[in-house]
Amino acid sequence: MIETLKNAFRNKDIRNKILMTLLILLVFRLGCYIPVPGLERSSFESAILGNDFLTLMSGITGNALANGTLFALGIGPYINASIIIELLTVGIPYLERLSKQGEEGRKKITMYTRILTIILAIIQSVGIIVNFAANTEGAIRSDLFFDSVWLAGIYMTVVYTSGACLVMWLGERITDYGIGNGISLIIFVGIISTGGISIWEEIKAVFTDSPSHLLNLGLFVVLAVIIFFVIVYVDLAERKIPVQYAKQVRGTKMYGGQSSVIPMKITGSGVMPLIFAFAIISFPSMLISLFWPNTPAAEGLAEWFSGSSPMWYGQVIYSVALCLLIFAFAFFYAQIQFNPDDVAKQIQQNGGFIQGIRPGKPTAAYLRKINKRITLFGAIFLTAVAFIPSVMFSWAGQNLVNVFSTTGLLIVVSVALEIDKQLQSQIMMKNYKGFLK
Repeated sequence: MIETLKNAFRNKDIRNKILMTLLILLVFRLGCYIPVPGLERSSFESAILGNDFLTLMSGITGNALANGTLFALGIGPYINASIIIELLTVGIPYLERLSKQGEEGRKKITMYTRILTIILAIIQSVGIIVNFAANTEGAIRSDLFFDSVWLAGIYMTVVYTSGACLVMWLGERITDYGIGNGISLIIFVGIISTGGISIWEEIKAVFTDSPSHLLNLGLFVVLAVIIFFVIVYVDLAERKIPVQYAKQVRGTKMYGGQSSVIPMKITGSGVMPLIFAFAIISFPSMLISLFWPNTPAAEGLAEWFSGSSPMWYGQVIYSVALCLLIFAFAFFYAQIQFNPDDVAKQIQQNGGFIQGIRPGKPTAAYLRKINKRITLFGAIFLTAVAFIPSVMFSWAGQNLVNVFSTTGLLIVVSVALEIDKQLQSQIMMKNYKGFLK
């Protein structure tokens, strides 16, 4: 990674792209500290950190959601819109045709994603503002808006929706003029900044509170290195299925006769199963806190179905449900990303075959079996990542438990590896260009 950065900075074009990316990311971080008038930050932060899913989303935005700043929604609405459009592409024939029409189809899908992003940003803004205006005393300062709660809510909805659209625009500018994949980089910077703030607070505690915090910090660094190593090792692991292509004579030329592989990654579904699982499992608590706060139903849910339940059975039920959801979404997302029938058809059309397996349906059945086995190990790994890091980080002290969320760990590793691959590919393209000249 360090060698790749050195080679990238030696090239003027790539160096300019990196500097442009850093400049846009700096603008994003500045927006995460611009306060929104009319919102009581302390009340807003305590209410956000009381919900597991909202805490996760706040970590992705670099604590902008908990602070109630301009970029409070961050890139969340765009991510949700992209996921919804991707899922609808499988079930709606029109979107499926657009996805196969090349550049023009991609532009239309991007337009639909942007429209859905604005709609989701409005819905999320209204839901958050109404929730805290109704359930958190003093969260909304209506005295700054002529004592009108409605006017204050409309103003904040417009501001938060505009902030989400601006973050989406910044991500697209990184993709167009930077090193690429701006949305992932914005998420990456948000998670790293959230962890950096927590680590900085622990460093200050070493000098102001007790030197024992230095031991906790050292233990945290060791545990973080071990966890990141395991995640990188598993993320790079893949099953390579060899494919042999027969020789074909077309006119006066001979084609084929080569061998290739089908790479199948253990974590091919990425962090999506975790995001889906945390979103679904947090939905009941969000719904009850919005419509029935401070009721026996809310108290019962906190006791029987919560990761922070004071009763052991509440934590067990919550953990089992989370594991089942992770497994379900891991297999569901694997079926969307990898279609054995299409892969088998393409292999057969190109004159290829897997040794020992007949072309056509037997090849599809073989690939489906391998995919299920790999997805099973991937789901077990994601389940372990969902619980083990927080337990290990608790050994270093309660202040460092939430430095990196379980989903954040996977996102940081995936984006870092992706950045390295993009820089390597751009360096290679520049070298080839110089060779042709």
